Amino acid sequence: MTQPLIWNPAMTVSAIILILTFIGIFTEGMHGFHRAKFAMIGSGSMIIAGQILGFYDPDKAIESIDWNVVFLLGAMMTIVAIMIPTGGFQYLAYRIADLSRGRLFLLMALMGTAVTVISLLLDNVTTVVIFGPLIVLICRALQVSPVPYLLAAALLSDTGGVATLVGDPPNLMIGSAAHIDFNTFLMRMGGIVLVAWLAILFSLKLLFRKELAAAPQTPPDFSQAERLRDPDTWRKSLWVMGAMVVLFIVHHRFHWEAWMVATFGLTLLVFLAPNVDMDASFEKLEMTLLAFFISLFVLIGGVEHSGFLAYLGQFIEPFVERDLLTACIILMWVAAILSALIDNIPFTAAMIPIIAGMESRGVNVTPLWWSLAIGVGMGGNGTHLGSTANVYIVTLSERLAKETGNPDYAITPGVWFKKGTPAMILTLLTSTLILWAFFDFFAAPLHPH
Repeated sequence: MTQPLIWNPAMTVSAIILILTFIGIFTEGMHGFHRAKFAMIGSGSMIIAGQILGFYDPDKAIESIDWNVVFLLGAMMTIVAIMIPTGGFQYLAYRIADLSRGRLFLLMALMGTAVTVISLLLDNVTTVVIFGPLIVLICRALQVSPVPYLLAAALLSDTGGVATLVGDPPNLMIGSAAHIDFNTFLMRMGGIVLVAWLAILFSLKLLFRKELAAAPQTPPDFSQAERLRDPDTWRKSLWVMGAMVVLFIVHHRFHWEAWMVATFGLTLLVFLAPNVDMDASFEKLEMTLLAFFISLFVLIGGVEHSGFLAYLGQFIEPFVERDLLTACIILMWVAAILSALIDNIPFTAAMIPIIAGMESRGVNVTPLWWSLAIGVGMGGNGTHLGSTANVYIVTLSERLAKETGNPDYAITPGVWFKKGTPAMILTLLTSTLILWAFFDFFAAPLHPH
């Protein structure tokens, strides 16, 4: 039996730095400082405090950074930056609108499906940034409120991203820490996400039944609305994305991490499409987000080295060993509620070392990884601030309301609470039932000996 950890000054200092940094991150809307600034000052403070107290140093900080996540995000962002100017996404959106022929629920279902499929490979923020303005243009042409479709795009992209290793930043973090490959992630999460996705779609049909009952008198013809600006690059991008899907499925056989697949895809694309402007593409790289991730890894690495997370873990571990199913359900709901109120990435970063620590002591934590992924992924749907995708959609709707002078076009916190929060609760209830019914499937070890 291992000796219980004793509280020490290093834990106190690291806990204070962690708490103050997280308060700064979670209250960025109040003080106007971007969360990346607080993550950077927190990580710097952690290294200095660690050097003084002897539990952390710059070398350990570099080792704490999960470069798999950083390089994968960077490569995928650059690929998207190459694809957007081709006009392919616009062409896809208008083809969907034309296919729906003015049937509004069909438009929501088709647009939601497109957003979700793209969210399986690209992060959900990128997906809604691409599709949000297109949804507004299509709804204005149809003379219907864009609110149901914008809300559906945010909710379904958040949900769809949970299904794959590369669909959501927390998934990348969990998969990298737990050494979960693309296939395993999709196999365990695919079914539960599909049920949750259908639950959201049909709950939106019910919640927006009045808006979706309207029918445009003469649905506009979208078939000629948009032409591909660079069909050659778009086609080559699709071929590369297809090759990347295949490589994601078999990447463990080559002993490649997911970042290697993404950087291989990017390198292949820039050679296949020689007219790609490298400078313009790399300018679109979201360096602020990458700096936030790097700083967060350094911060959490310091807390881990101080022993604070292991100290917390020793109180959680007996409960996990006694009743694993209940522990999984509690983690899922706590993760979801916290992700609805605050950013899910810092919470994920803090939970990963605690779960990994229990795993190193022989506890079967496999279902805890899945519960964490479900909770932080679907919990973001709970409020208008629950994910960056939500914030973007809300901002877009507010801008539209101001431009048109129609306040009904704004997705207010109240609108989200009435329409989005019930959808999130429904997905968590269905996920809880599936986890309970198929617990042996989710609890099967990731790496059987």
